[in-house]
Amino acid sequence: MSAAPQKAKAGGGTIDVVVRAIVPLNDLVTRFEFERPDGAPFPPFSPGAHTIVEMNDDGRPRKNPYSLMSDPSDTSHYAISVRRDDEGRGGSRFLHTAVSVGDRLSVSYPVNLFPLDLRARKHVFLAGGIGITPFLSMIAQLERQGGRWELHYACRSESLASYADDLTGRHANKVHVYYSDRKEALPLEDLLDGQPLGTHVYVCGPKGMIDWVKTTAADHGWPGDAVHAEEFLAPQPGDPFDVHLARSGIDVHVEPHESLLEAIERAGVDAPFLCRGGACGQCETDVIEADGELIHADHWLEDDQKASGKKIMPCVSRFAGKKLVLDR
Repeated sequence: MSAAPQKAKAGGGTIDVVVRAIVPLNDLVTRFEFERPDGAPFPPFSPGAHTIVEMNDDGRPRKNPYSLMSDPSDTSHYAISVRRDDEGRGGSRFLHTAVSVGDRLSVSYPVNLFPLDLRARKHVFLAGGIGITPFLSMIAQLERQGGRWELHYACRSESLASYADDLTGRHANKVHVYYSDRKEALPLEDLLDGQPLGTHVYVCGPKGMIDWVKTTAADHGWPGDAVHAEEFLAPQPGDPFDVHLARSGIDVHVEPHESLLEAIERAGVDAPFLCRGGACGQCETDVIEADGELIHADHWLEDDQKASGKKIMPCVSRFAGKKLVLDR
């Protein structure tokens, strides 16, 4: 199976699904399993891929990206695991409180921004919290292919360690779990120093963990292309603002709890996206005029691009000022 990113139709390309199972894993995380209404197989996906779940939350559309954690060899269903965030924008809360078995939703075709590098002789997975999810599909494929791997999983507590019991039960010699409430810490420097030539490292978790792994790996001489990370940023709320879409000739008001991308879509303007989390670069938009401050929140644009005031990632970034004109 190819490790290259799979392309989806920009801003579209959805699959109608039925919720076939809802499985609470702990107080915060629930697994959702989807099947197609006609029972047809899903499009194949490569390990590390994500899908965007589209929801109608009392008239407010929500589109949230989630890693596909099911076995890529089984196309009878897709599965995701969702951490409930009551302080977030509402998508995870909606799934946890308003979705039932038998409900119909739409999901995007799979896109992979976090693929396995099949050139690697060994794969070391570093997971923090809900960041365990992309590694489940990776482990399933590597086990089937006889690939070399190990997992190091940092969790807040045993009660919140999603899939830890299953993973340690099936792969006792390859899975290592660290609980912060027991003062256990992931021994990153020792892990990095003790790997054979040709090893690749993958990290998925909170931003602080990702930055720590990248910085430590660089300090220990790891080449950049051997360290892989995935972090989807949730759009943060902010003050409302107005934007003029020059090509469309439309003025749009962006609400405090709505992203610029969501407001553009609400106005009926098609905008490209693959992740909606500041990671893929697909929604990068030219700024024609900005009388005010562009509030960049992505990790796609380079620092000089942000400083130029000529680019914005509408999925996660905002604006504060009198006038914003975009090339949309």
